[in-house]
Amino acid sequence: MSTSEPEASRSYRDRTTPDKLLHARTGTEVSPEDVVLAAGRDLTPRNLEWAKRKLEQEGPAALDKLLP
Repeated sequence: MSTSEPEASRSYRDRTTPDKLLHARTGTEVSPEDVVLAAGRDLTPRNLEWAKRKLEQEGPAALDKLLP
């Protein structure tokens, strides 16, 4: 597909993220950065501290609870 093709003319499948890329857990460790980004927040020291506390309390499930 040409990069000069207008967005509106691209098919729905070309504009969506494949399902296999949307799953949160791939067997890797969940970092505070992952939690902050999944919550739609900026990576700030305050938000990273919030995410660290959330991970301590909930474990890796904290990320799953934030994602649809």
